[in-house]
Amino acid sequence: MDRNLALEFVRITEAAALSSAKWMGRGDEKSADQAAVDAMRKAFDSVRIDGTVVIGEGERDEAPMLFIGEKVGLKTEDSPAVDIALDPLEGTTICATGGVGAISVIAAAQHGGFLHAPDTYMDKIATGPMAKGLIDIDLSPRENVHRVAEGNRKPVGDVTVVILDRPRHKDLIAEVRKTGARIHLIGDGDVSAAVATAWAESGIDLLIGIGGAPEGVISAAAMRCLGGDFQGRLKFRNENEKERAKKMGIMDLDKKFAMEDLAKGHVIFCATGITDGPLLKGVKLLAGGRAQTQSIVMRSQTGTIRTVDAYHNFSLKKALS
Repeated sequence: MDRNLALEFVRITEAAALSSAKWMGRGDEKSADQAAVDAMRKAFDSVRIDGTVVIGEGERDEAPMLFIGEKVGLKTEDSPAVDIALDPLEGTTICATGGVGAISVIAAAQHGGFLHAPDTYMDKIATGPMAKGLIDIDLSPRENVHRVAEGNRKPVGDVTVVILDRPRHKDLIAEVRKTGARIHLIGDGDVSAAVATAWAESGIDLLIGIGGAPEGVISAAAMRCLGGDFQGRLKFRNENEKERAKKMGIMDLDKKFAMEDLAKGHVIFCATGITDGPLLKGVKLLAGGRAQTQSIVMRSQTGTIRTVDAYHNFSLKKALS
């Protein structure tokens, strides 16, 4: 994929982040999410791609826009065919409560590059480059913690494991605590948390636990770019979800998905912070109708990682619109 697309996608996540950030801490999850969706969908219209949403806001009957299968982009004769995995507001509750680590995120791949994951759960494990190849979702949490400690050349007591704070993780949390590792519990936003395991400045070494399957595909794309590692296995809640998975081409319902199974070929990942987190700074609304954003953009083809700090002047943007 053309490297110029990477910066085009940053403009899209910036638009979604700026719109949803105006709802930060106001307790209105629905309005925050809708603002991000509306802004992202509009921003796609100026990008010259033949895009198809494969991971989005849900099925057509569940979402009026950015639904799975929707065509996006400004299609021309030479527009590249691109599959899009997106979450306009990853961490809806985080944004609404003014919490830590809400982001707007897009991953893009050549056509057929992403697993078409149903909207179900996924058991996940992720770590950074130092421990790549050492983790295995079939091993116990204890064994994985010790392997990550070995890969990162640090004592187990210095390893930090991030886990979604959910009742289903009670036993997992107890087992990790027995290893002596540190635990960082999060209420939402496991894409940001997975990416943080490969981001040295975050201090996070390992993510384990069950979260959303679509978010797992997006996380795998990011880890491809960062040189980290990721595995997942779908965790279905009912027979309907299993049937949907089969219709989407997943025949082995117990398959252990490697990172390359979820996101293959050349992929691009970009994200913009909405609230401050371990990965990115959040949107700052400044005096005089201005704002500041921080984004990251990465390409698996080159391994290049860019941090984009941007200042936005809303009065000029409005005049040009």
